[in-house]
Amino acid sequence: MIRRLGLVLAAPLLAVVISLVISSVFLLLADASPWEAYSEMWAYGTRSDSLISMVNRAVPLYISGLAVAVGFKMGLFNIGVEGQYRIAAIVAAGVGAAIALPAPLHVAVILATAVAAGMAWASVPALLKVHRGVSEVISTIMMNAISIGLTAWLLANLLSDKDSTSLVLSTETIPESGRFPSLNPVLEWLGLELRAGSDLHGFVIVAALIGVAYYIVIWRTRFGFDLRASGLNPSAALVSGVNPKSMTLKALLISGGLAGLVGMSQLLGFSYRYDTDFPIQYGFNGIAVALLGRNNPIGIAIGALLFGFMDRSAQILDLQGIPKEIVVIMQGVIVISVVVAYELVRRYREEQEQKAVSRATEQLAESTEAVSA
Repeated sequence: MIRRLGLVLAAPLLAVVISLVISSVFLLLADASPWEAYSEMWAYGTRSDSLISMVNRAVPLYISGLAVAVGFKMGLFNIGVEGQYRIAAIVAAGVGAAIALPAPLHVAVILATAVAAGMAWASVPALLKVHRGVSEVISTIMMNAISIGLTAWLLANLLSDKDSTSLVLSTETIPESGRFPSLNPVLEWLGLELRAGSDLHGFVIVAALIGVAYYIVIWRTRFGFDLRASGLNPSAALVSGVNPKSMTLKALLISGGLAGLVGMSQLLGFSYRYDTDFPIQYGFNGIAVALLGRNNPIGIAIGALLFGFMDRSAQILDLQGIPKEIVVIMQGVIVISVVVAYELVRRYREEQEQKAVSRATEQLAESTEAVSA
């Protein structure tokens, strides 16, 4: 059990170590001390307000990673999470600002709208994949590009706040009844002292529930078994009665629905509207988080927290005269390293299993000879 756990942790830990080494080389080339940079990042990143910010930053990355992981389990590469959550966020912001309902129902309608919008946007590459055999990699990349233009058009023509005097284009503001509550009262009740401006978004609870639901569906249901079987061996799954086209369609739609929730922590917990400054790159970073977490909900959570920590702690580097772009290098190297590390661990595991089989075969042969004698 301990050895198996060690093999599971070996790849991501190796990837982080490799990224630190390579990033140190770049820091030295920039005439900066790696020790100073990492010390400053750790000291700043472990403050109470930074830890809260880390969790807030990790939530959309976690949901994005789960959305990508659903496709990975089916052997599909949904690169369209970026476009799916953009479309879902602007549509949900428009609907949320246009209606007036009691608080729980208002929030539920906004979330349902986001899920539906994400699924609708994912349905295009899903149908192209099922009925025309178009690679989901190509179609989702193209849909990302289309989503950028479409959100800009919607923001400028249909969903913009006509009464706003700001130079930043935005939708109308979602009223109080459509916002997600902060968890600060809970933290204060637990006796934690919060710095001014610290605000733990309540959507972290929704993200945790999504992670639990993901685990149950993927590993504890017949649908999840069929999904994993189709990803591992489509031919064997087909022989066992699984419809590959139906499974592909369902997987991409579920992935799109989860992608629709990526921007909700920002929309309902912080900005309360969609504007031109709405965060981007969650979809692409979610791919890295899913790879780092090996499509496991706990592993994805750790990867999301790691990326959230790096994003937050990088803010102190500029003040110390250290280029904060080093964090981007670290994140990129982690993605590359984790793929290589997983392959090395896989080969080591196969080698150990082959040796174990060989030893068992030799022992069986020796036992048979002894009995015959």
